[in-house]
Amino acid sequence: MNLKDIKEIFPINKIKVYAFVGPSGTGKSYRAQMVAGEKDTHFIIDDGLLIKDNEVVAGESAKKAQTKVATVKHALFYEESEKLEIIKALKKYKPQSILILGTSDGMVQKIAANLGLPEISETVYITDVATQTEMETARKIRVTEGKHVIPVPTFEIKKDFSGYLLDPLQIFKSKGKGQKPYISEKSIIRPTFSYMGKFTISDLVFRQILEYLSIQTPAIYKILKTRVENYGEGAKIYMEVTILYGYNVMEGLKQFKSKAQKEIEKLTAMNVVELDVVAKNIYVPEK
Repeated sequence: MNLKDIKEIFPINKIKVYAFVGPSGTGKSYRAQMVAGEKDTHFIIDDGLLIKDNEVVAGESAKKAQTKVATVKHALFYEESEKLEIIKALKKYKPQSILILGTSDGMVQKIAANLGLPEISETVYITDVATQTEMETARKIRVTEGKHVIPVPTFEIKKDFSGYLLDPLQIFKSKGKGQKPYISEKSIIRPTFSYMGKFTISDLVFRQILEYLSIQTPAIYKILKTRVENYGEGAKIYMEVTILYGYNVMEGLKQFKSKAQKEIEKLTAMNVVELDVVAKNIYVPEK
C-alpha cells in the first residue's frame, strides 16, 4: 500500500493541526505535553517521532542522525518511507488533532505539508509559555552540555535510540489554582552527533549475553571469538562459532542472530548496526 492509498482510506486533511514554535534549545520539548494538554490533543510530532500521550507510536528520532543536516531532513520527513510510517500510524489511531513542534513557522508548515496535513490552525510560541530566564537557562544547558529533551518516558527511547542516554526527568506542575496537576516524564538524551561525551559498555557484557544465548541455541556448540566495535550510531559485532554436527548451519545462525540482536538492544539500550556470525568449525560428538 502506497502513500496515496493510505490518504484515501483515512482523510488526514480533517485533522486539526496546532504548532508549537521556538528556537532550538529553548525548552519546546520540555513543555510539549503541557501545551498539547491545553489544546486537548494527545498526539505530538517532534524531531521525526509521532508521540501519543507518553508513547512513541511511529517514526525514528532525528537525533540518531550523524550530521545536523541529516537531522533536519529527517525531522521534516523528506523520505517517502518516513512519511509512509507516520501516515500509517495516523490512519491507525485516527487523531482529531495533533501538535507539531518546530524551530520556525516555516518548519512546522513544511512538516504539515510533507505529511499531507491541513494548514496550521493555531500556533503557540515558546515566548507564550516560558520566561526569558527559563529560555536562556535551557539554551545554556543545550550549548554547554549538549542535552536535548524528548517528551516521552526513558524506556520508550531505549527501544530505538542509539545516542547517549543521560537520564529521565519527571515533572510535576500545576496549571493554576483549581486546575488538575500536570505530571509527565521525559527523556534527556545527547544526540549521536554531539561530541560532548559518551558512555562505555565493556566487551565482556556483550560476550556474556551472547554466550548465554548460544547455550539456548542447539545449533551452536560454542563461541570461539567475539569482537565489538562502537560506531557511534550503535554497536558492530563480529563472532566466530563452532556448529554442532547435524544442524542446518544457515537456519541455526539466522535464528541466533535475530535473538541476539533483540536481546542486546533490550539489555544495553544500544542499537546493533551489524552482527556477523561466522561458522569456523563443526563439532562432531563421539558416538
